Order: sequence, then C-alpha cells, then structure tokens
Amino acid sequence: MDDHVARRSAAAGVALLAVVGAATGTGATLSWTAAAVAVAVALLLALRSFGAWPLVGLLSAVAVLVGVACDSFSADIGLFALCVVTGWALLRLPAWPGVVVPAVSLVVIGVSAVGHPDPGWIAWTAGTLFTGAACWSARRERALLEQLREAQAGLADRARVDERARIAHELHDVIGHALTVSLLHVTSARLALDEDPAEAAASLAEAERLAQQSLAEVRAVVGLMRDAAGSAPLPGADQLDELVASFRRAGADVDWQVVGDVAGLTAIEGLTVYRIVQEALTNAVRHAPGAAVSALLEVAPGRTRVVVDTPAPAREPVGAGAGLVGMRERAEALGGRLTAGPPADGVPGAPGWRVEAVLP
Repeated sequence: MDDHVARRSAAAGVALLAVVGAATGTGATLSWTAAAVAVAVALLLALRSFGAWPLVGLLSAVAVLVGVACDSFSADIGLFALCVVTGWALLRLPAWPGVVVPAVSLVVIGVSAVGHPDPGWIAWTAGTLFTGAACWSARRERALLEQLREAQAGLADRARVDERARIAHELHDVIGHALTVSLLHVTSARLALDEDPAEAAASLAEAERLAQQSLAEVRAVVGLMRDAAGSAPLPGADQLDELVASFRRAGADVDWQVVGDVAGLTAIEGLTVYRIVQEALTNAVRHAPGAAVSALLEVAPGRTRVVVDTPAPAREPVGAGAGLVGMRERAEALGGRLTAGPPADGVPGAPGWRVEAVLP
C-alpha cells in the first residue's frame, strides 16, 4: 500500500476510535477534550510526514489521549486505537524508536487497570502484545522481501555480466583464429601470385572458406544471446582435426596427436578443449611464425589434458592479453586449471612456450 494512503487510513481510524471512545464512556468533558485533541493530532499525522522521533512523540501522545478519552473503561471499544498506533509505529518507524509507542500503550493500559481493576484489561494487554508481535513479524518479512529483491537484482546483473564476458571470449577466439589463419593464406597467395597463380587462387579460396566458417560461428554465438532458433551449433571435440587442418593448410607446421576417445567428452568439455586448442595455436602462429608447434590431447577417465608447445622464441610476449585470460577462465569454469609459460621440463633459459590445461 502507498505510504500516503496507509498513513491517512491509520489516522482516520485513530480519530474515529477516539470519538467512539469518548461517546461510549462516561461522556465527561475531559474525555471529549482528549478525543478532540486526539482527532487534531491524527489529522496532523494524515497531512504531514514526520521524522522518527517526532512521530514517536505524536503517536505516544495519541495513546495517552485515547486512554483519557475512554475514561479508563475496559469495555470501551475506542481502546482499539492503542492497537492501531502500536501497529503504525512498528510498521513505519525504525526498530528501536518503534518499540517506544507499544510500551506507552501498555503503560496506559496498566495505569487504567490500577485505577479501575477489571479482568477486561488482560484482554487489552494481550491484544496490544499480539498486534505488536504480528506487526514486528510483518516488518521482518518485509525486510527479508526487500533483501531478496536486491539479491535477485544482483544475481541478474551478475548473470548479465558473466554472459557478456562469455560471449566476448567466444567472439575473441573465433575472430582471432579467423584473422590469423586468413592472413596466412592471403600472405601465401601474395607470394605465389606471380610464380604459381593456381596456388595463389587456392590460398584465397581457403581464406574465403575460413572466413565464411568463422562468420557462421559468430552468428551462432550471437544467436545464443538472442536465443535464436536454428542457430548453428558451436564447435566441439569432433572438429579438432579440421581445426588443426585449417592451420596446416595455411602453412603452419603443427604436429597433432590425440590419445584416448574424444567421444566421451561432453558438449561443454568439447567446446572448452576446442577453444583452448584454437587460441593456443592462434597465439603460436601469430607470435612465433614459422615455428613448429606440437599439440597433444589426452582423454582419460576423469581427466582431460591439452598441451600446446612452441619451441621457438616469440617475437612478442605471449599470453599477456585477453586470449590467455579467456583460456584460463574456460578451464577454471569446469574445475580445471591452465598454465602458460616456458615448459618446466625444458632447459633453463631455453626459448619456448607451453600452454597446458588439465580438466577433471
């Protein structure tokens, strides 16, 4: 409910009950005067909003005025106003200021009970305590609901960030591989243009085929963002041979070995292995052109290992960009690990670079 509507409804209820309390009591002048002041305070509360402690003071005053208007008569239904101000305070005020008003309401009941002993005051005490407990519980439920909404919003934001990062890694891998290998084919075509036009045409045709294939992969990745029907499936372990062959056709010297059955890999494992091999070979060709590259995939029960070795020194620092970060995040997402650097089993100080990923 809107705060303005709730405040005005509560104020109207308090004013009505104060008048009823004075009317059903002894009808003394003091009772009607207290009821009139209570109505004036209720009107003020309906028209204006107040800070915590001013509101505590006004609601406490209303509780005292209601007790006076009802003339300490336990059968007076105007005492329901005490339950109203109790709920108002606990639902609208901070925790500690809010408990002051229920305490004042209980004091009013206690003073009235001492002045005019009657078993009916037990019922009013119980009713006020029940109202306070119910409103305190509702207050906690509302706070938990707000926390849940904030947590859900945070999870949604995190999911969007993670999804954008995943899509960015996919596009980085696809486009990086396509540009690197296509550049190798274009370079071969340029060198062979005068001496062997047929070879130049074949290289250009292969570059065109690779560009079309990469464009289809980009569309598939973008299709995941839009949940587009009919988008092409993402590559997996069964396409690793073709991936290596595309590098070889571009002139890269790649020694490729597979140990074990790749059919046992799940779709996400296959995609992860494919992207790691793709990015590692792309980096090797880009940063150490002409060097022999050895790539190994070992598939065993409970363990998958990918190793890509480049014995030649790199012209630029390898693995310092987004490619290495993307490979590592892919491996860690499956509970694995990825390392990149000089091979630990090589000669100290010797050139070379190894990318090794181990997936559970």
